[in-house]
Amino acid sequence: MDKHHFRRITIDGRNFEKRFYYNRKTNFMAKYSEKAQDKVEKAMHERKHGTLKSGRSGKKVTSKKQAIAIGLSEARKKGAKVPKKKSK
Repeated sequence: MDKHHFRRITIDGRNFEKRFYYNRKTNFMAKYSEKAQDKVEKAMHERKHGTLKSGRSGKKVTSKKQAIAIGLSEARKKGAKVPKKKSK
């Protein structure tokens, strides 16, 4: 998916806005590793089949967001490349 943005540049004291394009697939590093993707995929599969349980209470997980969070948490524990949790 290509998008354009404007970058402000200064030449001889004059400001210009230059439009530039970037391709998200080629210009950026991956945020999540393959191992992290596999963990999330496995958690989503377990949720779909009703076998995914939450860690503390042991209740069955039905939420997609919660399943993704569990998968990412497991990936972090295994040392996969995953962004840090957002603090409140």
